Amino acid sequence: MSLTFHWFLPTSGDSRHVVGGGHGAPAGAAHAERPPTIGYLSQIARAAEDLGFTGALTPTGAWCEDAWLTTAMISRETERLKFLVAFRPGFVSPTLAAQMASTYQRQSGGRLLLNVVTGGESHEQRAYGDYLDKDARYARTGEFLHIVRDLWAGKSVTLDGEHLRVTDAKLAQLPDPVPPVYFGGSSAAAGTVAARHADVYLTWGEPPAAVAEKIGWIRRLAAREGRTVRFGIRLHVITRDTSDQAWAEADRLLAGFDPATVRAVQDGLARSESEGQRRMLALHGGRRDELEISPGLWAGIGLVRGGAGTALVGSHDEVADRIDEYRALGIEEFVLSGYPHLEEAYWFGEGVLPRLRSRGLWAHPQAPAAQAVSQVPFATAGGS
Repeated sequence: MSLTFHWFLPTSGDSRHVVGGGHGAPAGAAHAERPPTIGYLSQIARAAEDLGFTGALTPTGAWCEDAWLTTAMISRETERLKFLVAFRPGFVSPTLAAQMASTYQRQSGGRLLLNVVTGGESHEQRAYGDYLDKDARYARTGEFLHIVRDLWAGKSVTLDGEHLRVTDAKLAQLPDPVPPVYFGGSSAAAGTVAARHADVYLTWGEPPAAVAEKIGWIRRLAAREGRTVRFGIRLHVITRDTSDQAWAEADRLLAGFDPATVRAVQDGLARSESEGQRRMLALHGGRRDELEISPGLWAGIGLVRGGAGTALVGSHDEVADRIDEYRALGIEEFVLSGYPHLEEAYWFGEGVLPRLRSRGLWAHPQAPAAQAVSQVPFATAGGS
């Protein structure tokens, strides 16, 4: 089995420091020196494509650029890279969303992956005109995915649901291929939706034992629905030629966290309704010490950033070992990022991926004859 790796497009801006925002954290809590222009994001996307990443996650929220529009533009600047578009189902009709996805597949050559995000922050949802509570949002997501999947299957759909109603909905053209649905969430309501509708269940980067528990939980729920689900994990990564160099980079990032910013971000995140965010906060408890919560797993990112708050830190061999450890639990897809995203893509792509390939755990998505090694000076000079 070849593992799948995705990178990240920083549509709220990029920096040599951690850029905050999302999940209750104030947008712009950490400064971004590199604006999220199409030119810069295309640089990252092309680097990810050349290095062998399958796709790139693009986030959703008031704190970043729109994922649909941004990735549609960047798709013209790339050839193979897929786009894991984060999408909130409460903001658009299911029929229109199914049509948008179908159009995206035809115009991009089948490069859409759909990351369905129910939304864990009521105050942000209300800014978009959505006044449902959290459990109702998950129930609506289930109805939404039921409608969308039936439309993608070519069915005519009529549904009078608790939250959504459509009559004689049908697509004139079906998506080819049908976009796989990625879905995450740590609450009981999220588990039900994942078991019924997800192709890939995503978890944020928790210690291996906690990830194993989540995998078992979703597998049991999916089995009751007569389904199987693949599993992925969302992590940051700091990988260098030696372990000391990697941890020195983690220390450099930590030294740049202003205490007042940390307090403001943590106060905001503490109000989050997301169970996954609560679990992220519990990993570090707001402390600046004891941040290595599992061998090679560092919780420092979560001090100033909402959402995924942990990073794999170590030498290229050590990071490869940690990835293999998660693989043994059942993780098949890794959604990674690092600051800055252009340089860190090269550190991982040139440092870790070849080691995984030598272990038989990864193969470049392109045919060997089509692969080209990118010659980027900073990638070999140790830039960060």
